[in-house]
Amino acid sequence: MKKTFKLAVEGKNRDRVLDAVKHDIRKYVKRQRRVPLPEGADFWDFDCRFGLSEAQAEPVHFATIIALVDAAAKDGADSFYLELLAKTGHRTARPRPVGEAGGEADAQPSEPNA
Repeated sequence: MKKTFKLAVEGKNRDRVLDAVKHDIRKYVKRQRRVPLPEGADFWDFDCRFGLSEAQAEPVHFATIIALVDAAAKDGADSFYLELLAKTGHRTARPRPVGEAGGEADAQPSEPNA
């Protein structure tokens, strides 16, 4: 999705327009996540860009999008540009801290029985 959302629509309450915009974003994400995954992929991830215009758009993390939309509305912006492009994601194992179950500290040899 590459779209410029208008927040200032004549004859409509600004708060309701903001709610509708957030609903459209969430609806798009839910629809994309329902698409069957290609073989070898673990989940759908998104490349995101956000800005007040397409030229000013910068890469952002997916989890910050709604907060950025709220911040733009609070600052009085009339519109903003959002780009969400779905891509496949692959899970990676998180490294365990030393000392937790299964960590390196548990792998120490025990004392011999004498």
